[in-house]
Amino acid sequence: MGKYQHILVAVDGSQEAKTAFKKAMELADEYKAALTIAHIIDTRTFATVEHYDRAVVARAEGYGQDLLDKYAAEAKDAGLTDVTTVLDFGSPKVKIPKDIARKTKTDLIITGATGLNAVERIFIGSVSEAIARQAKCDVLIVRTANHPDQPPS
Repeated sequence: MGKYQHILVAVDGSQEAKTAFKKAMELADEYKAALTIAHIIDTRTFATVEHYDRAVVARAEGYGQDLLDKYAAEAKDAGLTDVTTVLDFGSPKVKIPKDIARKTKTDLIITGATGLNAVERIFIGSVSEAIARQAKCDVLIVRTANHPDQPPS
């Protein structure tokens, strides 16, 4: 494993994402790497709602920005100095591995094994799985210690 210079972590508010964020902070500290924290608002969720209620989209944007601000403050409090955030709209499956990773010259993407959208995971596959398939860099998929798919220890 080489020395990573730029780590990208995807967060969505889930426990898995929080665990992934903690691992991203550890590795960014170990490698003295830049850390980008990204939250993607999945616009497919709002495709029909947006025409009727712009406030729903605004609330999702506010939630995402608050989440990023909280994580960035935690990273800086932990001593990381090169921390940026990205709030974007679109499909996380595309935005994270293709757009954000490329723009930030990421060499390691860290994501939780599952996120908030269990229905999508069942029907179309998880975001982490899509990131692992599409990324041009290393991908670390992090699980929580009590993940239901893991056998008991």
